[in-house]
Amino acid sequence: MHFWRALLPALICAIAVTAQDAQQPLSLDNAPPILTPELDAAIVDILKEFKTPGGVGVAVVRKTAQGTWQVETKGYGNATADGAQVTADTLFAIGSNSKLFDILATGLLISNETLSPRISWTSKIASIIPGWKLMDPVASSESTIIDLMSHRTGLPRHDFMTPLYASAADIIPLLQHVRPSTGFREQTQYNNNMYTVLSYLPTVLLNTSYEQYVRDNILTPLGMDATTYFYADAVKTGKLADGFLREGANLTQDPFATGTVRTLPFWDRSPKGHVISGAGGVISSANDMAIWLQMLLEEGKSRSNETVIPAAVINKVATGVTVLMPVAAYPELSPQVYGGGQIRGTYRGVEIIEHGGSVIGFKSQVTRFPSKDLAIAVLTNEEDWGGMIMDAVKYRIVDQALQLKPVDWTSRYRTKISQSVPPPFITRPKYAEAPAVPYAALAGAYEHPAYGTLDFCLFWDDRTAGSACTALVPDVQRLLPGVIDPSVPTLISRWDTMISNYMRLTHYSGNVFNLTAVYGYDPSEGWVLKVEGLQAEFEVKGEDIGFAPMGVWGEGAGVEAPTGDTVEERAEVWFQKN
Repeated sequence: MHFWRALLPALICAIAVTAQDAQQPLSLDNAPPILTPELDAAIVDILKEFKTPGGVGVAVVRKTAQGTWQVETKGYGNATADGAQVTADTLFAIGSNSKLFDILATGLLISNETLSPRISWTSKIASIIPGWKLMDPVASSESTIIDLMSHRTGLPRHDFMTPLYASAADIIPLLQHVRPSTGFREQTQYNNNMYTVLSYLPTVLLNTSYEQYVRDNILTPLGMDATTYFYADAVKTGKLADGFLREGANLTQDPFATGTVRTLPFWDRSPKGHVISGAGGVISSANDMAIWLQMLLEEGKSRSNETVIPAAVINKVATGVTVLMPVAAYPELSPQVYGGGQIRGTYRGVEIIEHGGSVIGFKSQVTRFPSKDLAIAVLTNEEDWGGMIMDAVKYRIVDQALQLKPVDWTSRYRTKISQSVPPPFITRPKYAEAPAVPYAALAGAYEHPAYGTLDFCLFWDDRTAGSACTALVPDVQRLLPGVIDPSVPTLISRWDTMISNYMRLTHYSGNVFNLTAVYGYDPSEGWVLKVEGLQAEFEVKGEDIGFAPMGVWGEGAGVEAPTGDTVEERAEVWFQKN
């Protein structure tokens, strides 16, 4: 899914088009441009209305009736905290739009006639990857490449089990220890870990890293030279955007309030191959995404008309396998089906194939209309409302290109934000019931075979308890200001995952604690990002103590919570104290 930052200067009003860096339309028959001055102004107005501290990179490609290509790329708004503007070369993390690179790489392996034995879309994962095993024996033995790519293994997200410094080889043996939330093939449940498994196939089959395989077989043949999986490569170019966050905004007063704007250090600085590469590791620019869009519209062919990815692979992953959204979200949209890194539906009656992407500080949308020979990519560097901004920009471009009356998505999203209910953070009762054992007894190390060890230090009444306190007390003092309320018994542990650095448990009542995932920090400014509204419950059985964090496994829509008579039976994830 992730840092923190120098206070952003007063850049919020400095939203401008970097037209001098725009790639002009490439067409032999002088087709009128899509990104006209009128549309430029409309995009700038969207950014201004959202009051975004960031910007967007945009790529639009269209094949004309004469068979020539119209390619336009531009940047709008702020790329970095020092005021640099977004250009067509600005680099953004594209999040889950990386999944299409992953599954197309898998398709290349399937198409590789020199592999022995050959693999297919219906090959069982257990027959390919040593160590593959799931808790559900049916899913373990029967899961195929299609099951993994379409999110139907029965496993919820379980993103919190995955530290960024891990590798695919580290994660695969752990999957057998995480609880499924549905039966095999019963429900669509988006799962990044399954794309991590798929990214391991080049290593298993060809003894090469996933990142190198994609570079050699997709990026280089297409000429996507600016695209990379590595922060170190991106930052060396001087073109990597900052991610922006709005802190403490009063959304009741103004849904688009900026609060205090922060810049976010890049979410993943892994120097080598990393666990999230296949699911969300790509860094790219509007110019390179234009090349990607052309390839998709041409069903796998490069700009020089060479087949890079077989058309059968492009079409396979764009074919629906599971139902992602059974009911349309808006009147202009339709229900959606999911293939592999691709979502299929309609927009205003025209078939659309697309996917979104999100990591901390960056969002992306890659969309194509095959029947109209039209494709659009929008990349943004805002954390909070980036998803809505890129959709509003995307749909405004689509409406222009299809000559439809524009829909006011910005006003829709303003209403949606104003009507949203923040996750509950339950205030501790004045006379809270004490837990079943003394607070100090809850400190210490707890283990889960996949999620690892959580070693809690108790902070309470200016006292601490637990062996982890030697390391955590300096962290809290230097890196986590304001995280401890000395009047409330509080347990803190390191919790290094894709989306957190620490877990904080503050006592609510009895054995129940409020759970906060704390992510990122800046020693120079002393502030943190907190995901609140979760809970955890301890259970004491004689000498044994364990606890279950609730709301962390990321189940699909409509999936019921586990049931049982004990906390352990109801646990999404159960940690046992050593």
